[in-house]
Amino acid sequence: MSAPEESLDLARVAGQAAADKLAEEVIGLDVSELVVITDVFLVCSGDSERQVSAVVDGIEEALLTERRRKPLRREGERDARWVLLDYGDIVVHVQHAEDRAFYALERLWRDAPVIDLQIDGDRTA
Repeated sequence: MSAPEESLDLARVAGQAAADKLAEEVIGLDVSELVVITDVFLVCSGDSERQVSAVVDGIEEALLTERRRKPLRREGERDARWVLLDYGDIVVHVQHAEDRAFYALERLWRDAPVIDLQIDGDRTA
């Protein structure tokens, strides 16, 4: 059983918003079979703290305007090195490229299937 369609839809909207802000390596992971707290991890990165903040703002704006969703919790905004947006159904990780390489979330969650985010102008890895 995979993540519900509503969660996949939110991940696609967030993924497109991240790509629109030139986020790098936008990847969706279906963690619904591995954890009980969420269905999808969306992971992306930026080259600077300014870009990380811009990506976060873009994702929040898109999910609010297109799906009327606000994050339940937001962490890491002050340093803008690794910002986490928790929407319940999906958890978005926007990381500085250096932190992403160090923490390697994709490797930690390698058992999770990768989601086709259907991003226009696809920048995914």
